[in-house]
Amino acid sequence: MARLQANGIEIEYEVRGDPAGAALLMISGLGAQLTGWDDEFCKELTDRGFHLIRYDNRDAGLSTKMESAGPPNVMAVYNGEADPAYTLDVLADDAVGVLDALVIPAAHLVGASMGGFIAQLVAINHPSRVLSLTSIMSGPGGEDTVAPTPDAADVLTRAPGATREEAIASAVAGRRVLVGTANPFDPDDERRRASRAYDRSFYPVGLGRQFAAILGARSRLTALAGVKVPTLVVHGIDDPLVPLENGRLVAAAVLGARLIELEGMGHNIPRRYWPVIADAIAETSRQANAVAS
Repeated sequence: MARLQANGIEIEYEVRGDPAGAALLMISGLGAQLTGWDDEFCKELTDRGFHLIRYDNRDAGLSTKMESAGPPNVMAVYNGEADPAYTLDVLADDAVGVLDALVIPAAHLVGASMGGFIAQLVAINHPSRVLSLTSIMSGPGGEDTVAPTPDAADVLTRAPGATREEAIASAVAGRRVLVGTANPFDPDDERRRASRAYDRSFYPVGLGRQFAAILGARSRLTALAGVKVPTLVVHGIDDPLVPLENGRLVAAAVLGARLIELEGMGHNIPRRYWPVIADAIAETSRQANAVAS
């Protein structure tokens, strides 16, 4: 892994695959680190010829922590009484800054959850930098958001735990809720993932500031109608955090978007669907190549 300067901060990133391949920028979700993109899923993508770049958003992983902003007042932002420390548009500018630093004129974008929000905004605000857009388990934001189930909403607001063991146990319990009732749950694998994330960077206040940015965002539906690049929307039918209707709204907003609804997928990317999703991303990139030619 390495670090670059972008948009006034330092961003931790990693590249994989053939440098001569088409650039694929992977954008992580709320509180997630670049290692949240499973190595084997990344290999599915590099095996399809992509030059893959994954990075830590600000306030997550090993990228700059916005400590001078202080703890977020999430409820004040939600009630419209305060501004977030930064906006999702700033996070989209960070993504473009990664491309700038790596001298990549344009890339295929893949974003999951909040990463999908960010990818959408890159396509909206910086259309010349986007070859194709893939929005996974994401939604339109703002007043057009379809709310999570009560149990899933509780995962976002529960205390993370005072010790390493408590934090890891809390993360595993949260994942059990978010994967959805029809999706297999492997507690040992989830514990491994949670332990790895904790040991690399445990920074719940940063997650809070990212969450405030989500709550302070407006709907992107109208602006999404202006997205012209080939677009893929992937959503789990059993997603309790960002219910399926959110993905349907995004797909309906972008002319010609392809929507894939996956049985038994919650707010996660199940291993059994990695080849399916990788194939769909590759097909979307081929559509972009056909348009460019």
